[in-house]
Amino acid sequence: MESQKHFKRSFSFEFFPPRTPESIGKLQTTQEELAKLNPDFFSVTFGAGGSTRDRTFETVQDISEKTGIEAAPHISCMGSLNEEIKVILDNYKNAGIKRVVALRGDLPSGSVGYGQLRYANELVEFIRKETGDHFHIEVAAYPEFHPQAANAQSDLKNFARKIEAGANSAITQYFYNPFAYYRFIDSCEKLGLDVPIVAGIMPIINCTQLLRFSEACGAEIPRWILLRLQEFGDDRASIRAFGIDVTTELCEELLTNGAPGLHFYTMNQSDASVKIWKNLGIDQRDK
Repeated sequence: MESQKHFKRSFSFEFFPPRTPESIGKLQTTQEELAKLNPDFFSVTFGAGGSTRDRTFETVQDISEKTGIEAAPHISCMGSLNEEIKVILDNYKNAGIKRVVALRGDLPSGSVGYGQLRYANELVEFIRKETGDHFHIEVAAYPEFHPQAANAQSDLKNFARKIEAGANSAITQYFYNPFAYYRFIDSCEKLGLDVPIVAGIMPIINCTQLLRFSEACGAEIPRWILLRLQEFGDDRASIRAFGIDVTTELCEELLTNGAPGLHFYTMNQSDASVKIWKNLGIDQRDK
């Protein structure tokens, strides 16, 4: 973990593009509440297909205009032609966006082709070729390893390719076992990778939702956490209180041991993230 301690800490929150007038209003309230914390940036997820891409762009613009906080759109190469990606990059560049999150992404349902770029490192190379150093490029990291990876070593090599292609920093998939993160960082140090790898944090507010997401992304829920959540049954208040305590303790340990920041997966809600933030005593006023 020594290599991470010299980086300036970064704190950020992630949203997904809203689909309905009601959810648009909800997200605007959420982003206003989280903007009061003065994070380094907000990220906005990306879906394949024209309408979802448009919503990402609209959400990024709305965040930038209404909060003044830097907004970082996700960009995926899966199922997209290079010319389409170039147009997206040009649109963001023209809109004054300086940070992007470059991901492989999932193949859109009903799609018959992968697109011209099949891996995130190829997307990073493409962004650098087309836009030079205009964008600060974030990429994904997987302390518990990507669910589709053949093995741990190949996953580490895939991550290294993204950094070598020109990525500036990384955000991890969420996790609840800090030792998985520490091991991952140590492995990256041995490969000579010198970029900040920010810990991804998922506040626990809904047991069913957490199980579904974790199954899909390969994040492990420690048995003791799962059993406690199951004990609460439908008691949402107890689940939320327990989840905030557990996540706060995780964040405290990570920061104490040199993690260069935290990235909260908010699910477009502010309450749990704000409570964890205040528990941690983070002060971004003089960043």
